[in-house]
Amino acid sequence: MPFLATFIQLLFTALNIAILIRILLTWVPIDPYHPLVRILNQITEPILGPARRIIPPMGGIDFSPIIVLVLLSLVERALLSVLG
Repeated sequence: MPFLATFIQLLFTALNIAILIRILLTWVPIDPYHPLVRILNQITEPILGPARRIIPPMGGIDFSPIIVLVLLSLVERALLSVLG
């Protein structure tokens, strides 16, 4: 597998894991100023922030991470298919 395809797969896997961890952390009382939480927010907020502005919470539930995960998967597949 070419280097670029492997890099794209690793990048998207890391983003997916970061978003999933952030989702799980919403269920746990944790200090939002903890260094790991701040790093996680810095990684995921550029993706989740715009999605939240487009997709408002419905019934108090934020569906934007789910939509972002689906879109990331589609973008990854499109990029990998272009690479061949």
